[in-house]
Amino acid sequence: MNLIFLDTELWDELLPITFTRPVAEIRIGILKNSEKWQQYLNASISYATKEHLHKKYPITIDNDNIIINGALLPSDNLLSFIKNIPLGKQYYFNGIFVVARLNHDDTLAFLNSKTSFSIENIDFEPNLITHFCHIFKKNDSEIINDFKLITQNRISQTLSKTNVLIGDIHSVFIEEGAKVEAATINTSEGPVYIGKEAEIMEGCLIRGPFALCEHATLKMGAKIYGATTIGPYSKVGGEVNNSVILGYSNKAHDGFLGNSVIGEWCNLGADTNNSNLKNNYAIVKMWNYPQQKFISTGLQFAGLIMGDHSKCGINTMFNTGTVVGVACNLFGDGFHRSFVPSFSWGGAQGYTHYQFDKAIETAKLVFERRNKEFNAIEKEILQWIYKKTEQFRNY
Repeated sequence: MNLIFLDTELWDELLPITFTRPVAEIRIGILKNSEKWQQYLNASISYATKEHLHKKYPITIDNDNIIINGALLPSDNLLSFIKNIPLGKQYYFNGIFVVARLNHDDTLAFLNSKTSFSIENIDFEPNLITHFCHIFKKNDSEIINDFKLITQNRISQTLSKTNVLIGDIHSVFIEEGAKVEAATINTSEGPVYIGKEAEIMEGCLIRGPFALCEHATLKMGAKIYGATTIGPYSKVGGEVNNSVILGYSNKAHDGFLGNSVIGEWCNLGADTNNSNLKNNYAIVKMWNYPQQKFISTGLQFAGLIMGDHSKCGINTMFNTGTVVGVACNLFGDGFHRSFVPSFSWGGAQGYTHYQFDKAIETAKLVFERRNKEFNAIEKEILQWIYKKTEQFRNY
């Protein structure tokens, strides 16, 4: 099966998280969405995404292709439906594209918005990520689903006797090479997954659902409330509640992070805090890129959304419902604005442009620390974002 993830108008709704990736590459639960589908369907995958992402996320078109909305989360009824789709059909739900099965020529026509083949509606509501707050809001059920998918018919490494376990031992899974010592783990509300070569240091307090992905570190005395995911090669300390850190990012010190999504290659300085509840308990409004204004999230709890490559200094404060773009460098006292455009430099006392060359220098150094190469493709993606978001940098 050749699976192609299609970025629809929902890609825009999920900015700034999607500036640097297709929707299917968002981590929610334990796995990226693309990894979930790949495992469930045993398929090869590629992407029909935005032009500036083509080189990093190319497309492969075969004679028999399943094209799926990249914002769709797997479910039993949808998986069963997809496995039985006839060739030459495409399906929608309430005007939103869901899935199609097409041959090579029809796939090319479909991607060029030339569709002359059968269009039908599905009779059940699919599980979609339609807002960036869904990444943390739906993280609970996705950790549970991914835990079942990953651990089925497998045996966990033994949990050391130095740890305190509250709940079912079968709800803890420790991959090879992981270290867990002198922690308190509570699985009463959901499972705890500890990835390959990850480490949970002494004194950590963890309530599931929780996922610590491969080579990630939970630092001494950290307090983690579910449903939280710490992506690969990330380091986290302090207090975290219902948040998703996509990967390769650090919040290594004390400070609170709640109901938030942090992209890759980010760093939160010591004692960085975000608010996730307004003083008047009102519903939170957040910046929306397609409408270019603040709109209601429908949520009482909503914290910080931060795009890739952004950094903040010590004692940084983010107000309820703050959206920070890609490659920002933030510091200083006082609360930052509730919308900080990509490539911003400064703080509550004022912002200016973060010079592109300086941002690239930092990105290269951060990649090197993880033994990764910051190549020309990565630079081209950031250059596109820099030009695309210039309209917002009117300080």
